[in-house]
Amino acid sequence: MNEEKVYNDQAGVNEALEQPKHENSLTFDDGVIAKIAGLAAREMNGILDMKGGFTDRFSSNNVARGVSAEVGEKQAIVNLNVILEYGQSAPTIFKKVIDLVTEQVAYMTGIHVVEVNMHVSDVMSAKEYEQATTKEKNTGKLA
Repeated sequence: MNEEKVYNDQAGVNEALEQPKHENSLTFDDGVIAKIAGLAAREMNGILDMKGGFTDRFSSNNVARGVSAEVGEKQAIVNLNVILEYGQSAPTIFKKVIDLVTEQVAYMTGIHVVEVNMHVSDVMSAKEYEQATTKEKNTGKLA
């Protein structure tokens, strides 16, 4: 039997019997990963907003504002630009953001976030932020 297989391999007989192998793939745009990361970061108490202007936490509009992602085949890097609430601990929030963003991106896409960078671009009290967002709604510009 072994000699027959060797002969068939040499003659190319087994090649016809083998099924072609298909390469399946699941890919994501950078914007999809940024959107998932942005939604996850906005869930975090102590982050008032993402830099780039007012974004309603309950709206799906501009959820990737202040977020960028570099996505490879199996890994991603996420960059966040946030407005921190006055009185909150940036290192504590950062650790929680890393955990939440990594968890959500992995769960939803299977992609491993290998790096999260968070830049705090402003600090505001909740009252100051609310006044600024009210002014933006009325004038179109964040105070």
